[in-house]
Amino acid sequence: MIYLLCLVLFCVGLYCILRKRNIIKIIIGVIIAEYAVNLLFILVAYRIKGRSPIYSPDTTINNMVDALPQAVVLTSIVIGLASTALLIAIAMRIYEKYQTFDITKIRELRG
Repeated sequence: MIYLLCLVLFCVGLYCILRKRNIIKIIIGVIIAEYAVNLLFILVAYRIKGRSPIYSPDTTINNMVDALPQAVVLTSIVIGLASTALLIAIAMRIYEKYQTFDITKIRELRG
C-alpha cells in the first residue's frame, strides 16, 4: 500500500513536468518526482524492528538494517539540491531574458 503512495507521488511529479507551462511548476514537479524515488528507496530498505548497523563488541548481530540505501538516498538528496539550484538559476536567466516563466510565450518570443 505504501509503495502505491510512492507511485502516486511520482505520477504527480511527472504530471507537473509534462503538463504545466510555468517553469517554476515544472521545477517543483522535478523535486516531487525526485523525493518519491528517494522515499521508495528508503521503504525498500526498511526492516521491522531493524537495528542500525553499528558494531560494538558487546552486542549481538541480529536484524541489522542495510545502510547502503540510506547512503544512496543521502547522496541523491545532495545531488538533487545542486540540480535544483541549477534549474532555478536557469529559470532566473530565462525570466531575465524573456520576462515570463510561461514556456509557450518563450517559444513565441524566441523568433
